[in-house]
Amino acid sequence: MSQTRTKAAVRGAKVKSTSGRRPPVKVKKGSELPLLPIAIGGILVVAAIILIIYGVVQSQGKLTPAVAAANGIPCDALEHTQVHYHAALQILYQGNQVSVPSDVGRLTTCFYWLHMHAESPGVIHIESPKGRTFTLGDFFKVWQASKGTPEPLDATHVSSLIVAPDQKLVVYVDLGAGAGPQLYTGDPAAIVLKAHEVITLEIGPPTVNPPPKFTFQSGL
Repeated sequence: MSQTRTKAAVRGAKVKSTSGRRPPVKVKKGSELPLLPIAIGGILVVAAIILIIYGVVQSQGKLTPAVAAANGIPCDALEHTQVHYHAALQILYQGNQVSVPSDVGRLTTCFYWLHMHAESPGVIHIESPKGRTFTLGDFFKVWQASKGTPEPLDATHVSSLIVAPDQKLVVYVDLGAGAGPQLYTGDPAAIVLKAHEVITLEIGPPTVNPPPKFTFQSGL
């Protein structure tokens, strides 16, 4: 009887490891980290970042929706360098020089392809992403669009200046080729803007002949 109990006790006893260490824990199937969903999530995050960067890049240089184009000339988020040159505009009324606003073509959100800067008064900056013929009439349209005021240019109007019946508009164009200012008798709005050209619009009498000399700043 005692031998039977002893054998039963032996059979039911738990045998301790002689090394003093616990046996390794077996990992059940399915307890590993779900690698596939994590990989897919990472790919989606990277794709979203790429799309955001692409959208920002594509938005650069595009027409700002709230700003209308002027004579087909848009107002872009950045200035362009593909086509870049400068012309000058002088306006005289009864012998006195009239300043052109230095912020023509520049808004807080964008730049028209034709614009001015305060550090270079009288200089029209032509900065376009593509080749195109620009005229003085285009510049006056940009002037009107950017300032929100009528800025006509014709035989009887130069911006807000009106040519009275006893006055006349005299136009000079100096192409900068050494010939000096030349009298221009056509439509002033049709004058093509060219590099280092100086355009002078005079309402008189009196008129200044030859018109004042214009000097471009270094680097323009």
